[in-house]
Amino acid sequence: MRLIVLLFAADVYVLHGLSSSHSIAGADKLHALQRLDQFREWRSLDDRRYCLVCGQIITGRLIRVAGGALGNGPLRLNCPTERCNSIPMDWALPTDEILAVAKRCHPKTAR
Repeated sequence: MRLIVLLFAADVYVLHGLSSSHSIAGADKLHALQRLDQFREWRSLDDRRYCLVCGQIITGRLIRVAGGALGNGPLRLNCPTERCNSIPMDWALPTDEILAVAKRCHPKTAR
């Protein structure tokens, strides 16, 4: 079992038994999203983002949390879509305007 310590400013979180692609949920995952996404506010795991790279709508519940304290580099967030390695700066709030542009750029994937 691996021990992973998350350091966020003055907060310290310890997560047990996580691999390189972490399976965290609930309050821990929401807190990770809030701390690691410097571009947009996360109020819940059901908040949605539009990935500018793959054209998918993603939620906080689906986003991958990877890395960590024991040799995998810093903790980071990635798009959950297969073969998409986008990060928070590549995600936009899915406004009507963004979705209209997305439909033109990614006609098969934009929803």
